[in-house]
Amino acid sequence: MSAPVSRYLTLAGRSVHLLDWGRADAPAVILWHGFARTAHDFDDLAAALAPHYRLLAVDTIGRGFSEWSPQPDAEYTVPFYARQAVELFDHFKLTTARWVGTSMGGLIGMAVAGTVLKDRISHLVLNDVGPAIAPGAVSRILTYAGTPPAFATLPELEQYFRTIYAPFGIATDAGWQKLAETSARRLPDGRLTPHYDPQIAAVLGRQAATVTGDAWPLYDQITTKTLLLRGAVSDLLSDETAAEMTRRGPKARRIDMPGIGHAPALDTVEQIALIAAFLAE
Repeated sequence: MSAPVSRYLTLAGRSVHLLDWGRADAPAVILWHGFARTAHDFDDLAAALAPHYRLLAVDTIGRGFSEWSPQPDAEYTVPFYARQAVELFDHFKLTTARWVGTSMGGLIGMAVAGTVLKDRISHLVLNDVGPAIAPGAVSRILTYAGTPPAFATLPELEQYFRTIYAPFGIATDAGWQKLAETSARRLPDGRLTPHYDPQIAAVLGRQAATVTGDAWPLYDQITTKTLLLRGAVSDLLSDETAAEMTRRGPKARRIDMPGIGHAPALDTVEQIALIAAFLAE
């Protein structure tokens, strides 16, 4: 399969980078990453699905090659990302699309699937996220995201990522090296640091109570077919919340990934096959 096309769009007034995989005339799949990650997290999944779909993997503003916001408190928020998602649908004239969202990307998916894009999302994959988020997981994320370190070499940065992202379950050296290479930026002094705007963490810290609040009323509005993937040892999505998600709202189909925390990397043959089968329904 050929490499994706790199595109830059203006969504809600901000420059957004995305990777466009597959055929333009194929059914669309939106791929939206987690809090401090990038569109490249979906490279393996997108490459596998590209013969059958058009896949649009987004760099959220403040991450990857998308613009950093000059108004972080207003724009590094799920409601603003949801507004950009609606404009993404409109830009590509998508009457319907499937949605795969990891962590924050799943929260954005829930926000639009339960409201403004309710009739335009046919399948929703929530990767280790739900309407209730454990506050301890947010605190853990803030411990590393709030003050991103800098390193002289890429192998040193890779080792850092291996530590903080160990729960992802990435199993190969090549996978870790690729994550590091697609998650780095150089500082003016030449050192390497994680790609994102540190203000994303500052905003999360200030708005943590909102992020971890009760989103069950929103979840209950979702009617689309929903698949819930959960890291079996996730500290963000509890077993109790996942169980309730199978009983309420869209009554998600739940699959737990043994030995993995928050959040499954969606890079194994088995994980990709599960998603492919669900999207084909």
